[in-house]
Amino acid sequence: MSTPLPIGAHVEQTDPVAEAAARGTTLVQFFLGDPQGYKGPEVRFEGGPEALRSAAEQAGVDLYVHAPYIVNVATTNNRIRIPSRKLLQQHMDAAAEIGAKGLIVHGGHVNKSDDPSVGFDNWRKAIEATDLRIPLLIENTAGGDNAMARHLDRIAGVWDAISSAEGAEHVGFCLDTCHAWAGGIELGDAVERVRAITGRIDLVHANDSRDAFDSGADRHANFGRGHLPADEFAAVVREAGAPVICETPGGPAEHLADFAWLREHL
Repeated sequence: MSTPLPIGAHVEQTDPVAEAAARGTTLVQFFLGDPQGYKGPEVRFEGGPEALRSAAEQAGVDLYVHAPYIVNVATTNNRIRIPSRKLLQQHMDAAAEIGAKGLIVHGGHVNKSDDPSVGFDNWRKAIEATDLRIPLLIENTAGGDNAMARHLDRIAGVWDAISSAEGAEHVGFCLDTCHAWAGGIELGDAVERVRAITGRIDLVHANDSRDAFDSGADRHANFGRGHLPADEFAAVVREAGAPVICETPGGPAEHLADFAWLREHL
């Protein structure tokens, strides 16, 4: 009998261990500080990083940290790229201090007039410039014509570029089901096609989508209440075989309902 997939959720950051207990799960994801600011990471858990690490270990809870949304290491805009690299390293260090299993970061984008290959190479430079103390998981994104990780060909461009970088072995992939759907990636063979590019899927962000296929809209819905076909949604999660984080609206009650829905469909 195979071990059931661990299913957790994105939670409020003050006490992630208590949030995990409220959902009866062994893994949670959260931000460290402001997801929209350059101020740097902040551990809000009482007692600080060491206390959080210890509490999570004692409770048997795996922690994942999501980097701020504003991080964009691909851009040609120095005023964004350079602070983004600094912020990425700061969150990498903070995530390592609390014993996180991975740091998730969005793929970013280049400007409309830019050659995408410049963005790919900026990703390579960012990997080489960052001390990857824990796995860095690049996440596919839903919108933007110049995104680095919306379409499979762009993801391939990023992967080709970073594969030659020192530290590439510490880079993994986070597959978001809502982003794939809204970004125009067919779910039926998504896992197979992503693995053909990256060789791996380290984490799944399981999210239904409030919007239609290829809409470019990043708006998550609770399971069974969005546009994702239930069988294809469940198949992606099953075939990926990686730990699952639900980034759906609500608190423990809504997340427990989503966990139950997903287990029923798996």
